[in-house]
Amino acid sequence: MTLIKSISGIRGTIGGKTGENLTPVDTVKFAAAYGTWLKEHSDKKKLKVVVGRDARISGKMIQEITMNTLSGLGIDVIDLGLSTTPTVEVAVPLEKADGGIILTASHNPKQWNALKLLNSKGEFLDGAAGASILEIAEKEGFNFSEVDELGKISVIEGYIEKHIDEVLKLKLVDADKVAKANLKVAVDAVNSTGGIAIPALLKRMGVEVIELYCEPNGHFPHNPEPLKEHLTDICELVKKEKADFGIVVDPDVDRLAFIDENGEMFGEEYTLVACADYVLSKTPGNTVSNLSSSRALRDITEKHNGTYSASAVGEVNVVQLMKDNDAIIGGEGNGGIIYPEAHYGRDSLVGSALFLTYLAENGKKVSEIRKEYPSYFMSKNKIELTPDLDVDGILKSVEKRHAQEEISTVDGVKIDFPENWVHLRKSNTEPIIRIYTEAKSQQEADDLAQKMIKEIQDIIS
Repeated sequence: MTLIKSISGIRGTIGGKTGENLTPVDTVKFAAAYGTWLKEHSDKKKLKVVVGRDARISGKMIQEITMNTLSGLGIDVIDLGLSTTPTVEVAVPLEKADGGIILTASHNPKQWNALKLLNSKGEFLDGAAGASILEIAEKEGFNFSEVDELGKISVIEGYIEKHIDEVLKLKLVDADKVAKANLKVAVDAVNSTGGIAIPALLKRMGVEVIELYCEPNGHFPHNPEPLKEHLTDICELVKKEKADFGIVVDPDVDRLAFIDENGEMFGEEYTLVACADYVLSKTPGNTVSNLSSSRALRDITEKHNGTYSASAVGEVNVVQLMKDNDAIIGGEGNGGIIYPEAHYGRDSLVGSALFLTYLAENGKKVSEIRKEYPSYFMSKNKIELTPDLDVDGILKSVEKRHAQEEISTVDGVKIDFPENWVHLRKSNTEPIIRIYTEAKSQQEADDLAQKMIKEIQDIIS
């Protein structure tokens, strides 16, 4: 069983001992730390926080504890109930709230849950804020409110519909055009809140929807990470129903993957590439993804005369670089679309609506669109180290060995070779180096990874 504390929040498995898992006691502690931090950074007499959750079995329990803890600190709470990560992000500024908490462990299995923390803009907290909250939690320096000053909890229903309204207002989303295209789309929402949000969005856009695992009961029918090996059911369904394509989301609906009309993966890395291609064709500009994302986004951006930049891994880093570079669109290669016209957060509703409009406009099949993009293949590996090894020293040695290549040290070491790249990152929680490679063929990507593993082993010995 596990409890992981990081600057982006706290996540862990339900049950077990306090301090070792995400127990009710740990939930109180971290909700109280967040509420205390908000109060320390505000002059307002009364604060307001939006809280929503995915459909995990533990979600209702964790949400009740979280909301009542905030109420105990004198903070008013808006309860969105079953929601999505991007819906909570949209709700925070719409409700003029001071922050937000999403209860979701994203793509982790059902025994996990987490508290993800937002600022008053509905964006994830930066590293300094996260570190400060961890410190408050450690010291348990909470000052709860007296009886007449407890916060009120108000339920607002239907916020996913409000979120859909916001998506349909976007200039580059054209529901009428999509409706005229008579599209049929299969949806796998892994029995979480995407089962409410994605079919509702598609129906509002005039799409015929075939639902698979869209009952938000938290019983995930397969591993919830939207990777090829977990998605055989929807791939079969798309072919059987002769659907135009399939949409897959993770439990909190911030990761988006497509299945083409032949039941083949479009490629999670290419969700962002396709959406960016459409957006940049209408509004040329810059893009951002993280260092471990596909080079294909750079290629597409340059095709549209924009500038591509890569940030350190982590949504908060992508968002910051997008703001610094006035990026029109950005995100992460795991199917996370960040479109600032909507908000600065990964949003599968926005990604789906943009892609549907693109599809309706160009009249091509999904497989034909995929063929238009440069094909890259990734290999993801790791090398386990003994705790006594100097990981930073190893990465420095790799950097020196390849000094003649294009190198970034923003987050570990990324070496851009003319035809491929390798990205080495050390884990913050265990003694390993993650090794991501990308090349023009799977064999080449795998070979580059093995070559880099051997090089690291040579450095160690």
